[in-house]
Amino acid sequence: MDESSASAGLAHETARDPGRVHWMELLFDLVFVAFVGQLARGIHGNPGWSEFGTYVLLFFPAWWAWVNIASVVNLLPRLSSRALGVAMLAAMASAGVMAAAAPAAFGERAWAFSLANVAMRIVLLVLWLHQHREHSDEVPWRIWIYNGGTAALWLAASFLPFQAAVVLWAAAIVIEVGMAFLGGRLWPERGISGINIEHASERLGLFVVIVLGESVFTIVTEASDDWGASAGLVAALGFLIVAILGWAFFQYGTGAMTAGLERLQARADFAGILQTTLFLPFLLVIGVTAIAGAIATAIPDPFGHLPLGSGISLGGGIALFYGCNAIVTVRYGRSPRSVLPWALPSVVLAVSLIPVSTVVSGTVLLAMAVLLLLAVTGYVELQRRRHRRGASVPPPLLPLG
Repeated sequence: MDESSASAGLAHETARDPGRVHWMELLFDLVFVAFVGQLARGIHGNPGWSEFGTYVLLFFPAWWAWVNIASVVNLLPRLSSRALGVAMLAAMASAGVMAAAAPAAFGERAWAFSLANVAMRIVLLVLWLHQHREHSDEVPWRIWIYNGGTAALWLAASFLPFQAAVVLWAAAIVIEVGMAFLGGRLWPERGISGINIEHASERLGLFVVIVLGESVFTIVTEASDDWGASAGLVAALGFLIVAILGWAFFQYGTGAMTAGLERLQARADFAGILQTTLFLPFLLVIGVTAIAGAIATAIPDPFGHLPLGSGISLGGGIALFYGCNAIVTVRYGRSPRSVLPWALPSVVLAVSLIPVSTVVSGTVLLAMAVLLLLAVTGYVELQRRRHRRGASVPPPLLPLG
């Protein structure tokens, strides 16, 4: 083989399409879904404010690391497939330790959770420095503070008692989130001009799909442990809930997400991109996971009342799902008048499931949730058909699901 052929072969091996999600990115996402599954165990049964708070507080650092990884890969179109693979494997190892430490992260494994976050910030530091070197000759002080400084805080936290460590955790996250917002306001062109909308849409969409898949796995696991006709009925209702959410995502979400992000990019609305790709999807994932937890709780006792905590998980999770979709739709440019007819009833009826959970069986409650989701999906389908027939009313959108 001559030198030119060898070079061509190497280029073929290392090339990647920057507009598509790479396989190694999907492999990395699976570790984060394992992390979600680990934490979600804490909100099965009858979770209270402590359990919900623990889930949210431990999940956000992992989510923030995920969106940073997704963002820097998006902004590095010339990163080779091989280099991307090495970065993803290093990030996977860090995320794996975070997932293993998560059940006792507020206790004896706080040091491991801290060190895993140190490792994740080091991976991010290397990637952001590489991205900066390609686009600027300035001293990258913001990157050194953003990931280097916060890595130091996580490292210091690993040597401290939990009560002191959690303060440093919060400080590190506040610094990173604050700097992201500040950078968007002071230098919006740096963050927006290089974003690959196609990759961002696919990346977020595939992550939500994987989370929905983890919900199905939870339902199947519970059904296999409580084999019987009654448990099977509840599992079938739970599957319908997840399936309808997935249907909404596949049918309405992907195109709306891409078009909406393109509009935000054209307006140089960096805050809008941050809100619709970083923060609102976090709440949506919280909602889907809470719904799965309520379904898993209902399967072993089909004819009993759900505990209040699970009722909050189900009703609150559905309300979060549709509430986030409504806000994203408005941020994408749709008028509130076109959003409220489906968003307001969806959220109100979802919240009303919480008190109803105390007086009906889990099976009946899940059936009511299925009817609610079918009604919203039916309304959206009817409006879209009216739009196709030439009606002046634009179809309602569910951008994220």
